[in-house]
Amino acid sequence: MNSTQKSSFIPDSALSVAGLTDYIQLLLEQDSILRQVWVTGEVSSANNHRAGLFFTLQDTDGDASIKCVTWKTQLSRLAQMPTVGEQLIVLGSIRLYPVRGEYQLSVWQAIPAGEGLQALRYKQLKNRLDAEGLFDTRRKKPLPTHPQTIAVVTSPTAAAWGDIKKTLKSRYPGLQVLFSPATVQGEQAPNSIVKAIQRVENDGRGEVLILARGGGAVEELACFNDERVVRAMADCSIPIITGIGHQRDESLADLAADESVHTPTAAAELVVPSLYDLYNQHYARVTTLSEVINYSVESAGNKLQTLQNRLVRYQLDKQIEQEIQALGWKREKLLQAMNSKSQAAKQNLEILRQKLITLNPRAVLQRGYAVVREENGNIVRDASELEVGEELLIQLSQGGLKVKVIEVKD
Repeated sequence: MNSTQKSSFIPDSALSVAGLTDYIQLLLEQDSILRQVWVTGEVSSANNHRAGLFFTLQDTDGDASIKCVTWKTQLSRLAQMPTVGEQLIVLGSIRLYPVRGEYQLSVWQAIPAGEGLQALRYKQLKNRLDAEGLFDTRRKKPLPTHPQTIAVVTSPTAAAWGDIKKTLKSRYPGLQVLFSPATVQGEQAPNSIVKAIQRVENDGRGEVLILARGGGAVEELACFNDERVVRAMADCSIPIITGIGHQRDESLADLAADESVHTPTAAAELVVPSLYDLYNQHYARVTTLSEVINYSVESAGNKLQTLQNRLVRYQLDKQIEQEIQALGWKREKLLQAMNSKSQAAKQNLEILRQKLITLNPRAVLQRGYAVVREENGNIVRDASELEVGEELLIQLSQGGLKVKVIEVKD
């Protein structure tokens, strides 16, 4: 077969290698999607070169990979430097290398993916809110010493709510607790917490607010790093204590709170003093006062005896008699003062004891009173709020009853 016959088999549309490469390059580099595309994957290799950083990005299962390059002029602008084993989200464009007929991703930006991305977002938000002064200690409000009305924001089904009620009741009976329920997990949680805080603010009775949740995974506690929650706490005029059960770094809610502890129980212990401790402190003060008075009486007696001895030695009858009268008057006055203070201390101690007895809910029940509650546990205070047919729970001193409303009277 001669050359003329061979040329007759070559189509007129045949392209050279360079022509085919140019065509492919045109298709790839001019594509609207591939000119600016986000790609996620794991860095499987990385090689620093004087021209830039060459690395390979692959899927987690290793089924696909793509070569990437970040030129030297762009390296300082990367939020995250590609490192072998890390998950990244990169932004770049597809470029073709004609000499080898290979394409690669020219990367302009790289940010962490997965937990790394969450950490980066947390850090950026924390820095921004800190720059606004939301975490400044000068903004923090002091906690009331003896609050009588405490607001609690948490989930009504969580163990945290039960722990807080139990702790408050054991430490300081007779407190009024305002419960503002909220969802504390999931996408709806931030908005729910914000509304719960606003309800307490609008109510106006709460003297201090506890924001609490039990322990959980990091992703379950994400609502406490939400900007909306942090701003609602910063804008709240009521002091806020956070009791969020976690072992990780502080949440943004903890940083914005006026006080923060790591469990709901610890928050309840911080918000009120123990009535038992207050009683012991007062009893110690009474004991100290008695000791001081006894010491004063003893000192006065010793001084009196000394003067009497001196008078006997000087044999000055008249002067002795005058001194004895003066000392007797002083002694009587001192005894009166001692008795008065001692009686006042005893009366104060008895008042405290009676207050303890009065605050005991069981003492009220034993006198024949009863506590009427709705099925949701709320105490009934106004008959007009009830409806005929509604079931109620009546707690007596011994046992309880379940009744149904058949008539509502004014």
